[in-house]
Amino acid sequence: MTVSRALTGHPNVQKATRDAVLRRAHELGYVRNAAARTMRGGRTRIVGLLLPNIVNEFYARFANAMALACEDASLQLIIHLTGDDPETETMALARLSEIQADGVVMVPAPGAPLPGQPATANMTVVHLIRTRDTPPPDFSVQIEDDKAIAGAVAHLVAKGHSRIAYVGADQALSSGRARATAFQKGIRAANLPDTPELIFTGDATLDGAYSQVSRLLETGAATALVCGGFELSSGALKALMEGDALRGKGFGFVGYGDPSFYSWIGNGLTTVAVPVEPLARRAVGLLADPDQPSNQKTHRFTATLRLRDQ
Repeated sequence: MTVSRALTGHPNVQKATRDAVLRRAHELGYVRNAAARTMRGGRTRIVGLLLPNIVNEFYARFANAMALACEDASLQLIIHLTGDDPETETMALARLSEIQADGVVMVPAPGAPLPGQPATANMTVVHLIRTRDTPPPDFSVQIEDDKAIAGAVAHLVAKGHSRIAYVGADQALSSGRARATAFQKGIRAANLPDTPELIFTGDATLDGAYSQVSRLLETGAATALVCGGFELSSGALKALMEGDALRGKGFGFVGYGDPSFYSWIGNGLTTVAVPVEPLARRAVGLLADPDQPSNQKTHRFTATLRLRDQ
C-alpha cells in the first residue's frame, strides 16, 4: 500500500520514502499500467487534439503550445489530422474512445457529424475556433476577432482606400461566417457601399487565396485587401508579392495571424494577431480539470489589430 501511494503521489507518504520508491521503480524500469488504473476508476491522463492539418501556421503553433501545456499538466497528448473530413473525424474520435482518452480538443469538421452514437460520450469535448451544435461540446474556446477585423477596414480607409476586398473561409463554417460579417460591419461603419463582388469566401487554402487574389490584381477592382484566415493570408501575400502590389504605398494589406516574417516585409505588415498560447493553456486547463466550479462554457480570447504600416 505504501509503494502504491508513493507511485501515485499520495500526500500521506513521507518525502524520503516516496523518493526511495520512485528511485527503485526507475532502476527496475517500472511503468504504471494506465489500463489497470482506469479499471479502478482512475483517469488515463490521455487527451486528444483533432486538427484539419498542421500546415496552417495557427494549427502548428497551437499544437506546439498545447503539447507544452500538456507536459506541465502531466497529460499525454495524441494528435489526429482530420483534413476537415467528417468520416476521418469520426474515426479519430473512435480511436481516442478505444484507449479511454479523458478528453479532446477539436476543430469540428464542417457539416453535420456522421449519424450514430457519438464516440465522445465519456470524454470532455472542447471545440476550438469553430463550433458545432450536434452533439454540443462541453466547452468551447473561441477567438473574438470581430473588432480587429472591423478595425482593419477602418485602418485601410484612413490610408485612403475605398475599394477594399475580403478573402475568407467558407461561410458554412461558424468562423467563416463570423469573420465575413465583421468585415461587412466594418465596411458599413466606414460609410462605404456594400461590394459583394469584392468578398471572396471558400476553401481556406493557400492555393485558393492565391488564385482569388491573382485575379483580383488583374482586374484592378480593389486597392486593398483584408484576410480572414491564416493560410488565406499566406496565399494572398504570395500573389501580392509576385505582382509587386506591396511596393511603395500602393496596395493596402491586412493579414490574419502574425508569423515572424510579417515584420520583415517593407515597413512591416499590419495583421490581426491571435493569442495562441493563452488559447492552448485554457483548453488544456479545461481538460485537466473539467469539473471546476464554473458555469462558463464558452471561453473567448480577443484578437488584436497589430499596426505596422504606419
